[in-house]
Amino acid sequence: MKIIFTLLFLFLFSTGNYLIAYPGKIITQFPAPGSYGTGLTFDGQNLWMADHQQDKLICVDPRSGKILKQIPAPGFWPMGLAWDGKNLWNVDSKQKKIFKIDPETGNIIKTIDSPSNYPEGLVWDGESLWMSDHKENSIIKLDLSDGTALLKFSGPARSVQGLAFDGNYLWCSDRFLDEIYMVRPEDGEIILVADSPGPYPRGLTFDGENLWNVDYQKDSLYKLISRDDELYRLDNPRKARITYTHQVKISGLGKLLNLDVYFAVPEKLNQQKLFTVGFDPNFSDKIKDRWGQEFAYFQYQDKSSGMSTTTTMVVEAEISEITYFIYPERCGTISDIPPDIRKLYTADGTKYLVQDPYIQDLVKLVVGDEKNPYWIARKIFDYVRTNLEYHLEGGWNVAPFVLKRGTGSCSEYTFSFIALCRAAGLPARYVGSIVVRGDDASLDEIFHRWPEVYLPHYGWIPIDPQGGDKDLPRDRIRNIGHLSNRFLITTQGGGDSEYIGWYYNAHQKYQTDPQVEVHLEEFGDWQPLE
Repeated sequence: MKIIFTLLFLFLFSTGNYLIAYPGKIITQFPAPGSYGTGLTFDGQNLWMADHQQDKLICVDPRSGKILKQIPAPGFWPMGLAWDGKNLWNVDSKQKKIFKIDPETGNIIKTIDSPSNYPEGLVWDGESLWMSDHKENSIIKLDLSDGTALLKFSGPARSVQGLAFDGNYLWCSDRFLDEIYMVRPEDGEIILVADSPGPYPRGLTFDGENLWNVDYQKDSLYKLISRDDELYRLDNPRKARITYTHQVKISGLGKLLNLDVYFAVPEKLNQQKLFTVGFDPNFSDKIKDRWGQEFAYFQYQDKSSGMSTTTTMVVEAEISEITYFIYPERCGTISDIPPDIRKLYTADGTKYLVQDPYIQDLVKLVVGDEKNPYWIARKIFDYVRTNLEYHLEGGWNVAPFVLKRGTGSCSEYTFSFIALCRAAGLPARYVGSIVVRGDDASLDEIFHRWPEVYLPHYGWIPIDPQGGDKDLPRDRIRNIGHLSNRFLITTQGGGDSEYIGWYYNAHQKYQTDPQVEVHLEEFGDWQPLE
């Protein structure tokens, strides 16, 4: 038996599943005390669940799931539950009323009107109530004197359900996307996305350390991790063989005299495991630029008209979806960033023009007096994504020009974002990639580039304002600290490289006779790796 447990321990440790904790991970679960659980709250010792079929509010021992007490619901369609430190509050969706209830007797102490027509979740923040409306997808802070709204903003996704409050942030669930969100109560900005434990998450509550959720389809109560020291989570690994081809064809009356080709060499990253990286032909040398990016260098000479050169890189890799769990209060200040990173990645560049008066004035307007690195990045992210529209104008224009014009490619979004970050003193760089386009076996001729910012405690974090140009807050936050498994990152650059300039993946330099045309083709081919 001892041998079996030892082998199990080694297996879990070797596969990376041992002691992995992340927001939304299930700690424990047990059957709900009814099949129609809606609201959920915590009274400091026990859980209370509303059941809309039984028309009861049920007190449950959170250690065992045992029913301790039941009182009648104040109406016949009880939804969200909240605890104010002394009394229960319950919202009834049919009567559109919110009731304050004595938990001992079930007597109604106070009644206020719901400010919207489809009330669902309810939570107490220490001073007042918050309510969600699942059909209009809104979150509302209530004036307890008459039930009117003190503050209102849209829910993170499609249908906001349960609500919880952890002392700093609101949490809410969405039944259609099966996710739970951590939300800043000042403005509804999403900080974090976690998977829900079941397919229909309704009531949420916070017990002082962990979240609880009642799932309407599974009829279960779940205790969930709300935060931990894990920096990120990996999901959905994709094993693939990626062949990147760089081809130069020569036509005209003379020769191509010299051709230097530089391939950015991919690195092992948190989400990117490299099995093999091979080149054909073999490279002449391996070199690094001033940003630390490694290149395979190829040299060709004396190519006549009608001839071509083909250089390939074949990478076999496992690429996973990665989600970083970023808590703004853990990000410290810019002064907490290592000085060498601050110096290198806040430097100016010909595509950034950080010292341009337009950039300097704009960053003051956008960032204001914000000091937290995370919120500096978020403010710049929001400005760029809302003020630029994706359009391939041709060429890569400088950041001030692009921001004034209001349109740009992914590279121009990237340069604009980096320019504003660096003007604010926040280190920023870009990464370039070869991308899965649709099917597992696919061809990429477009590629993609996006920025990263350096956050204390976390390091380099992806943040893509072009990808974040979405309607739903949930879809926008998926472009901050999150990457799908569609990208083989080849290039990590801070700006103009002595080998590839402002390009990524690969680039070339050449000399020719007069009246020679050079035709370039680059593409990436993805194939599933069995």
